[in-house]
Amino acid sequence: MTDAAPADPRVVRRATILRLATGLIQGLLLYGLYQADKSKVWPATSRELFAALLLVFLFTPFVVLAGVSALRFRTLAVWKAVAVIVAAGLGAYGVWSGDPAARGVDGMGPQTVLAVAALIFIGHHLVQPADMERRRIARFATYFDVTWKHGVQAVLSLGFTGAFWLLLFLAAALFKLIGVDAIDRLIKHEAFAFPATCVMFAAAVQLTDVQTNLVRGVRTVALTLLAWLLPLMALIAAGFLLTLPFTGLEPLWKTRSATAILLTADAFLILLANAAYQDGTEKTAVVLKWAARLAGVLLVPITVLAAYGLSLRIGQYGLSPDRIIAGACVLVAAGYALGYTVAAVRPGAWMKALEVTNIAMAFAVIVVLLALCTPVADPRRLSVGDQMKRLHGGKVSAEAFDYLALRFDDGLFGHQALDVLQRDPNPVIKGKAVWVARLDSRPYQPVQTARPDRFTKTKVYPKGQALPKSFVDQAWNAEDEPNCLPGYAECEAVLADTDGDGVAEVLLSYGRTFDIFKADAAGVWTKTAETTAFCGDVDKALEAGDVHVAPSPPAQDLVIGGKRMRIDPSPSCAKGGETDEVVVLHAKP
Repeated sequence: MTDAAPADPRVVRRATILRLATGLIQGLLLYGLYQADKSKVWPATSRELFAALLLVFLFTPFVVLAGVSALRFRTLAVWKAVAVIVAAGLGAYGVWSGDPAARGVDGMGPQTVLAVAALIFIGHHLVQPADMERRRIARFATYFDVTWKHGVQAVLSLGFTGAFWLLLFLAAALFKLIGVDAIDRLIKHEAFAFPATCVMFAAAVQLTDVQTNLVRGVRTVALTLLAWLLPLMALIAAGFLLTLPFTGLEPLWKTRSATAILLTADAFLILLANAAYQDGTEKTAVVLKWAARLAGVLLVPITVLAAYGLSLRIGQYGLSPDRIIAGACVLVAAGYALGYTVAAVRPGAWMKALEVTNIAMAFAVIVVLLALCTPVADPRRLSVGDQMKRLHGGKVSAEAFDYLALRFDDGLFGHQALDVLQRDPNPVIKGKAVWVARLDSRPYQPVQTARPDRFTKTKVYPKGQALPKSFVDQAWNAEDEPNCLPGYAECEAVLADTDGDGVAEVLLSYGRTFDIFKADAAGVWTKTAETTAFCGDVDKALEAGDVHVAPSPPAQDLVIGGKRMRIDPSPSCAKGGETDEVVVLHAKP
């Protein structure tokens, strides 16, 4: 992609060959990675290496496609090497710091992919204009022209590639009408799909590159349409801020998404202000000039509200990966807000300081993205550290702590923290950490918090006994949660050693059935067995007072009220037999 269509046909021919070759090589490399992952062979056997190669093959060809006819060879080679290092390093780190149990690149997360794409796009549009002008910092007009031109080319190239595939699907459908399925089988084969897609995208880049006036025309139309949305967006933002004194902030915070919405408003104000300003040399309507100035001023209160809302959430619940990323977005928005406000109120050429702000914030965004995607400010690392401090500092109780986030959201750092918590001297922390560590997938319902009133009306037998404190205080998962709640189910509990290990289990009856709960070495209670219906009056039998377990090799017999009940997987309630042996315990799968 160049600033102007090259006049020399040899230059055009060389750029065409290099772009098409780049697309073909990219497609073949991506197909090779796909096959390696499918066959579970090298490099797919190394999660970090596979992720590094995937991001390199996916994004770094853009450097060649965009810069082959605009950058000097030395600059192109150095920038390409830097892009490879950044993509590979962030990809490998993303997988290494992600979920250790995740397959392939699943542990990397979309944030790494988006960050690499943004870094290469922003970085390229800092490098190319500077190289074109042989300066470290180019003129703003050059940054604007190259960046927006490449953005339009990317959209057009994606549309061209999509149209190419639509035509192939249409051709396959037409030929299948007459019994020929060769095209259908061809386009469904990955060996064709990967190279064809990449080559067609590269061809589209070349075609749009030599049609500079067409691309600029599309860009001008798009910017003009966007610019005339700026007065409406400024009016919406001003109206929102003027309404706040009458509604207060409480409705805003109740949405639980106020920061995200406010930052989105900031992004639209910034985008539309740039659409109106363009490179600063175009004639602009007065209404757009004033709308841009108003937008620059409005950025400040909106960003302050976003920061305040985020600070409230952090104060209540501590850091999380999402809140750290939101904090980074607030920081970037604050930079834009400051610069655009200065541009709006400074006398002289309208919004002139916007140029310096945009260039400076491009470098700032690169720094922020690199920090977020490396150990410097890894959101998962910072989140885990903060949440562990809150737990051990008493800001969050052991029952309310989000153990599931450590297991499923916080990657390697969360797993390491969960390992530490499994050795915690607090039995509640240890028990819940052990339970969560055993999970292979996040349960549909979160871990329940402890209910102090759960067993307040539960009768315990033998009389005079009490339920273990760890059993009463435990926070239950939805699957095993006892339903002994006042007004819902008033249970009977039997403490008896049903398996002969010398430790009593808890048998809970909800009427005519029993569930058996056993504590493991970590003190976590889980349901290990259940019973069929009790063929008799269980309350009367328990009130008799004789509750014990009698040995009956190879198992045990449960004796309640003088009745011997075989712990056996076969049914024991005979037809009409209230005097038969009545309880059967089945091991839980």
